[in-house]
Amino acid sequence: MGTVSNFVSGSMAVAQEINPNVPNPARMYDYWLGGKDHFPADREAADRASLLNPHAKACALANRAFLRRVVRYLAERGVRQFLDIGTGLPSQGNVHEIAQAIQAIHADARTVYVDYDPIVAQHGRALLATDERTMMVQLDVRYPEFILHKVLDFDLPVGVLLVTTMHFIGDEEDPWSIVRTLLEHMEPGSYLGLTHVLEAPNTIAAAAVYDTASASVTLRSEEAIREFFTVADVELVDPGLVRVPLWRPEMDPRLAEEDAAKVDVLGGVGRKER
Repeated sequence: MGTVSNFVSGSMAVAQEINPNVPNPARMYDYWLGGKDHFPADREAADRASLLNPHAKACALANRAFLRRVVRYLAERGVRQFLDIGTGLPSQGNVHEIAQAIQAIHADARTVYVDYDPIVAQHGRALLATDERTMMVQLDVRYPEFILHKVLDFDLPVGVLLVTTMHFIGDEEDPWSIVRTLLEHMEPGSYLGLTHVLEAPNTIAAAAVYDTASASVTLRSEEAIREFFTVADVELVDPGLVRVPLWRPEMDPRLAEEDAAKVDVLGGVGRKER
């Protein structure tokens, strides 16, 4: 497919100004992960959320660890193309780094990162300045048809990653149709990896903080989250839809169960069979 540019600003990207005074979910997440790309307003909002949900940071860390395990799982099964939508700010162990490390013998793993946040796009462009197999596009998941026009070869399997993305899309925008559109264009052998914050007492309390942020949160039940995999027509691989620490944990299973009790984030991976 040849060399791709490292940054594309799409025509359907949501225009956003970088406002350091308005809390931003990507920067709040970066703060919980121990990053450095956040402003006082983001730290203050994240701290308020942590007061309302004492396990908020644990949820962020467990979610990031889930992403890394999923990429390894898919790469080991021969997936060489990854579409990471709602990627957030760069952190250690990014998708392209894990995929390329596992597939070093092929040296051809390709990754497209998608986010509508301008700060994420700027950092992605800087991170990928010397990587010809990876690109960043500033687009909105609400317009999946534009995402599907990007450089991946959709005649080959793709690992589609929607990790803590869809709870930023309200019910009135029909997030299930977005996931269905993305996966119906994928070849058999493609995968969907998805996580979503579960509606629970702690998360209900903390979600109110996002009402004053640049994106609000829509919490959902386990049944509504499972529906993303149903409409995508994918088969969940073992262990199914679970709290993210329990998805193929690399640590002691007992410790994973203890962590899962704190983490109201569900995650799973589905394989497209047809």
